[in-house]
Amino acid sequence: MKQFLEKHFGKFWLAAVYLFLYVPLFFMIVFSFNSTRQDAKFTGFSLRWYEALTRDTKIVEGFWLSLKVALVTGVLSAVLATFAAFVLVRYRRFLGRTIFSGMVNAPLVMPEVVIGLSLLLLMVGAQNAFGWPQRGMLTIILGHTLLGMAYGMVVIQSRLLEVNRSIEEAAMDLGARPFQVFFLITLPNIFQGILAAFLLAFTLSFDDVVIAEFLSGPGVNTLPQVIFGYARRGINPTIYAAATLLITTVTIVIISYSVWVARQTRRREREIAAATRAEVAALVTTT
Repeated sequence: MKQFLEKHFGKFWLAAVYLFLYVPLFFMIVFSFNSTRQDAKFTGFSLRWYEALTRDTKIVEGFWLSLKVALVTGVLSAVLATFAAFVLVRYRRFLGRTIFSGMVNAPLVMPEVVIGLSLLLLMVGAQNAFGWPQRGMLTIILGHTLLGMAYGMVVIQSRLLEVNRSIEEAAMDLGARPFQVFFLITLPNIFQGILAAFLLAFTLSFDDVVIAEFLSGPGVNTLPQVIFGYARRGINPTIYAAATLLITTVTIVIISYSVWVARQTRRREREIAAATRAEVAALVTTT
């Protein structure tokens, strides 16, 4: 018995962690199909709360706003994170490198409440001084981009460190300019990392409620804000349905990325194997 526990303890511990994390989500999804408002007893299968969800203009508008904010945030975060990671990896020494690295990484360790409050003060000060920007969709995007860029840079930076520099050096020896080397050699090699950074920023933005709560304006509420506001007024199964759709959207994005990465990895392995066989065949022919 002792040997059995020692052998399978890790599996039991991993299963317990997954149960702790995902069983509450499972019950929430199940009760989103409940036929009554009871949250302690499942009385029957029904889609009434999803029908009520489609008639709730706040939730529908919040969903589309969250989707637009997350898409724009993902693109901006991926672009800025790529430039920041490239600078930190390829330029080891330049004036202010330590300060730049600290500023880029600061959102990773800073509480979101502090980030939201500081950005709110910045936006209010800018609005008082220049009359722009008005608190709303734009300010939410700016706040989410700050957070998404920091996380995306970590992903892209690790991918850049794995890129073989000899390929870039060979391209430059053949006459390619640094601009061409970046877009024709470096960028395709780190594209998976950039896509991962985009999806990570998209997910963080789509789920965020703290920063959005500070930076949103009157009548501008993302889906997590709407759900949070409803939850404070009491449990409503419509919230379960909205949260289920939120989980489903994020899950589809993550699964799609995982499938794409797996296919790209298999395709690259087949290409490498084919190139290796061709080299072996050429060597055999010459000998």
